[in-house]
Amino acid sequence: MKEITFKVEGMMCKGCENRVQNALKTIKEVEEVVANHEDGTVKVTLNQDISETLIKEKIEDIGYDVK
Repeated sequence: MKEITFKVEGMMCKGCENRVQNALKTIKEVEEVVANHEDGTVKVTLNQDISETLIKEKIEDIGYDVK
């Protein structure tokens, strides 16, 4: 398993956290997602190695900025 942490701007509440988590859970290689709007992070645990770009694009597609 591999864990990646992304800095994400634009998450303002628990609803935003849920939106990011639900979007990333649609990627089959994603085992677990923990989004935290207070510190602006998204931790992703993968069960297989995939491109970080795929994850970033998925987050950006729903309206958040990945730094």
